[in-house]
Amino acid sequence: MAATTHTVTNQVPPLVGYDVFHADLVLTEAVERHIAPGLLDRVREELGTLGRSAGSVQAQEWGARANENPPRLRTHDRYGNRIDEVEFHPSWHRLLGHGVAAGLTDAWGRPGGHVRRAAGFLVWTQAEAGHGCPLSMTHAAVPALRTDPALAAEWEPLLTSTVYEEGLRPASQKAGVLFGMGMTEKQGGTDVRSNTTRAEPLAADGEYLLTGHKWFCSAPMSDGFLVLAQAPGGLTCFLLPRVLPDGTRNVFAVQRLKDKLGNRSNASAEVEFDGTWARRVGEEGRGVRTIIEMVAATRLDCVIGSAALMRQAVAQAVHHTAYRRAFGGLLIEKPLMRNVLADLALESEAATTLAMRLAAAYDADTPQERAFLRIAVPTAKYWVTKRCTAVVGEALECLGGNGYVEESGMPRLLREAPLNSIWEGSGNVQALDVLRALQREPQALDAFLREIGTTRGEDHRLDAAVKGLLTELADLEAVEARARRITERMALVLQGSLLIRWAPPEVADAFCASRLGGDWGSAFGTLPHSPGLASVVERARAYDR
Repeated sequence: MAATTHTVTNQVPPLVGYDVFHADLVLTEAVERHIAPGLLDRVREELGTLGRSAGSVQAQEWGARANENPPRLRTHDRYGNRIDEVEFHPSWHRLLGHGVAAGLTDAWGRPGGHVRRAAGFLVWTQAEAGHGCPLSMTHAAVPALRTDPALAAEWEPLLTSTVYEEGLRPASQKAGVLFGMGMTEKQGGTDVRSNTTRAEPLAADGEYLLTGHKWFCSAPMSDGFLVLAQAPGGLTCFLLPRVLPDGTRNVFAVQRLKDKLGNRSNASAEVEFDGTWARRVGEEGRGVRTIIEMVAATRLDCVIGSAALMRQAVAQAVHHTAYRRAFGGLLIEKPLMRNVLADLALESEAATTLAMRLAAAYDADTPQERAFLRIAVPTAKYWVTKRCTAVVGEALECLGGNGYVEESGMPRLLREAPLNSIWEGSGNVQALDVLRALQREPQALDAFLREIGTTRGEDHRLDAAVKGLLTELADLEAVEARARRITERMALVLQGSLLIRWAPPEVADAFCASRLGGDWGSAFGTLPHSPGLASVVERARAYDR
């Protein structure tokens, strides 16, 4: 065969060897906006270090290897003893260890901790998303444990440690631990109040034995778990350690690992308890109230994780089209492709801006901000996670056939994209939670209206959208059937308001014209034509500025 037939031209170099943080204008601006000036240089430096690691050849190889070699369950040792251990590829441990070392389980006790962690989580999970699950669960366990000061004093220093130690040993013998969560069961799923797992109290105060199953247990290789079970006083939250203080294994039978659509590097399990020792967290009968702060924190991570997937997909699409030539020029310069890229960039920017605003509200921790989070977190969780799949799918199409092959990394992003809209409560659960806040917590709606009221009068399309939303909220007849419609409108006016406040005018104008003003089609790439679209695309390009 003639050698000339193997001459390859017009191929795009891989997007690698760059600083994922500093190449993201939207994220760097958000950090500058929400971090105190005296802390900013330090935060920029730590995120830049993490960003360079995330964009490295090494991290990309770790991500690929961890997904090509998913975890394996070992139920027994060679002698027939039950061990219930999950084995991971070394790349998984390197990714997870790097995330822990970067402080991605430590937000609650350092200045600007939530913004720093959210930015780091958004940066690092672009290298590989699956290991974000144990990082998220470990981070989110802290507020639940704080309902019991004694448990918090024992476990919080280990949860927020920057030391990752794999392997099962008593927590007292480790410099850092990971946590998982077990809430759902076969018969009820999201309806956790129908749980059948029993908790029988022991003579020692706060100690119980659990018997039952969990249909979906996150991060089963972890050192401890927060689980729900029916105690004599009702549904209660418990801390279940994998290894007991005396060094013996707790009863924790891993029946199987879930064979999931995506998230292949991460283990999710079905587990059985049979006289499993646990400690009560909070009061009997108040399990949902105790664990709800953990759920809220993981829901925010679903928003951040989706923003990360969108950002990486859009960065890949813009990068590809900036090098690929077709029909006499670069794809990025073609008006129709520019429209598609700008539309995708708007969605990504709106998601990142909203995620970082929510993280900043956690750091502020005022009554006003807590009320805002109560309604804004499920609103964002509903909308941003749903937009993720559409964005990633369209971004993949920008690469054409090159994007459909595994080597591009885009199929892994697409398989991962639906995950966050399902975990920690699917779309209907989030929409109904928004309704619950509207009906029972008027201070939450007041905080939301105050937030979007900061831009009143600055864009007629936003003003009209807010007016329409208030009309929707005034009509409570058959409101449950309209829960998704209301939540979507709330998310869009909130994103529009944030972009008007903080994004360049061409970004805010294009978002409001399309998402709020009705000048948009049913697919990406249908923005109203504007010379400003070129700068919207350039803003989304991933390279050090």
